[in-house]
Amino acid sequence: MTKYKTIQGDTWDLVAKQQLGSEQYAPLLMAVNQHLNQTLVFDANTELVLPEITTEEVSTLPPWRR
Repeated sequence: MTKYKTIQGDTWDLVAKQQLGSEQYAPLLMAVNQHLNQTLVFDANTELVLPEITTEEVSTLPPWRR
């Protein structure tokens, strides 16, 4: 389990973009940290749990060439 301590002014989408690679992970980040869902802008040193992101490798090769 990876954790992140916020910087003053962090937001859900900003943390998702910087720590997870895309702001599209903000809902997942919020789901893992439900106790903080009322927070829009974080104070410094708020500890967030970062979800494990798994990505599937996409191949454009046909199955017999993979």
